[in-house]
Amino acid sequence: MSDITASPLTAEAFAPFGDVLELTDRESLTINAGMCQRHHDLAQLDFGEGRAGISLFDGKARQFPYGLDLVERHPLGSQAFIPMNGVPLLVTVCPDEGGKPGTPKAFVMRPDQAINLHKGTWHGVLAPIAEQGLYAVVDRIGNGTNLEEFCFTEPVLIHPPKT
Repeated sequence: MSDITASPLTAEAFAPFGDVLELTDRESLTINAGMCQRHHDLAQLDFGEGRAGISLFDGKARQFPYGLDLVERHPLGSQAFIPMNGVPLLVTVCPDEGGKPGTPKAFVMRPDQAINLHKGTWHGVLAPIAEQGLYAVVDRIGNGTNLEEFCFTEPVLIHPPKT
């Protein structure tokens, strides 16, 4: 079994795998008679030949150290996770190496962040940290096989970020 340590989620570190949705210093638009800032176009959603769907995922709590034994990917569309009840999320991703997942990377998504996984990105299953977590998920609805799974022969043990 190999071990890795999770890192705080940053847009720069996560860029090869997807988008981090968070308030930044990027340009924003003032709307609603000056009562709201619109932080515009934060993710590259890609649904291919399908359409966008919104689902709710209600995930059971996971604990550190976490044993990553299964990853999946969606070859036909992107997938965004938006927290709804303030629970941090362990996000694991892997580079693609010839159609199989490479060495995993792990991040902890704060409750004020969201992610959009790019089409075809290998990622771990929903893993709320310490409490049950509710997430809005925006992903592709349509024909075709949009799920590939891969089981590691030995789990990768993920430790919490170092403080």
